[in-house]
Amino acid sequence: MSFGSRVYAELRGDRVIWTIVILLSVISTLAVYSATGTIGFKEGVGTQYYMMKHLVLTVLGLFTIYMCYILHYMQYSKAAPYLVLVTIPLLVLTLAMGPEINDARRWIKIPLINITFQTSELAKLALVTYVARAISSKQDYIKDFDSAFLPIIVPILIICGLIAPADLSTAVLLFVVCMLLMFIGRVDLKYIWLLFFCGIVVFACLITAAELFPEIDIIRDTTWRQRIDEFVNNPDGGYQIMQSKIAIAEGDFFGLGPGNSVQRNFLPHPYSDFIYAIICEEYGLFGGLVILVLYVLLFVRCVKIVTKSQKSFGALLALGMGLMITLQALANMAVSVHLVPVTGLTLPLMSMGGTSMLFTSVMAGMILSVSKYIEEA
Repeated sequence: MSFGSRVYAELRGDRVIWTIVILLSVISTLAVYSATGTIGFKEGVGTQYYMMKHLVLTVLGLFTIYMCYILHYMQYSKAAPYLVLVTIPLLVLTLAMGPEINDARRWIKIPLINITFQTSELAKLALVTYVARAISSKQDYIKDFDSAFLPIIVPILIICGLIAPADLSTAVLLFVVCMLLMFIGRVDLKYIWLLFFCGIVVFACLITAAELFPEIDIIRDTTWRQRIDEFVNNPDGGYQIMQSKIAIAEGDFFGLGPGNSVQRNFLPHPYSDFIYAIICEEYGLFGGLVILVLYVLLFVRCVKIVTKSQKSFGALLALGMGLMITLQALANMAVSVHLVPVTGLTLPLMSMGGTSMLFTSVMAGMILSVSKYIEEA
């Protein structure tokens, strides 16, 4: 048996998703290599340094996907409550003691190895898995307030409320995904509206706390106001958006070619928040559409998994992770073309960043695990 045949036989489950993940990984390596050329030169580490770093993370991500894929997806159901219990104190620790990077406390530093770790990425994984488990285990009494609704709403409000002060966009994204899972899981609509109202109340409390205690700098209310004001009152967008628009316009239909980006010299974070603009500049409208289609196709395949799954947890887990990856990708692209305010969300499996790459890989591995064991059932 040839090597290709062995790989094909080993990678069971949804092979379309496998193909999408591998394609995004390859494209991401090329895009990051180009986008980090300027920062590598400025920091005196050479143009290959960040590319090699990202390549190592990409390979580690693919290995993580495989390890999560071979583990039965019901094991994630067992781990979900413990993940939530670990996540909440980590989020509190991040707000209280996390280092301030880019005017936000989103990271904690791991002792001894001195590596920063973004706790909200773990929170996304933990909460979506927990909500999928909670909804699937309570299907017989899903419309009961005390037994079904409260055990779901409390962790959602706590975790999203702890993420929001430093990373509102991630908190909103996670909140929306949880609401969609509850809707799909047949939770009574009045309870979903109640959750939405509670979310508004928590957000209002954060704004009030920021106004009453301005000396507490963990709530980024000024940044929220500036970004919304810029989006509403400035049709051309601020500096970042204008540079992003220039990059996309310069790309035309087929782009300037790999490595020929000019706007990477002017765009802040061209290798993370605005990597989609760099892709459009170098590969044109065609390249931008390819990326968009890949993410949409990933979600469509997750929906197909849902229709085949015999267990509600597997269906909700695959759909929740698919929603998280796809909605984040769409939000990142929407920022680049000025459809929504600047968010700071990365492009999953594409942007440079260790924590994001690792936990997005875990999500992809969970989806593939569900597809594998559905196929074998």
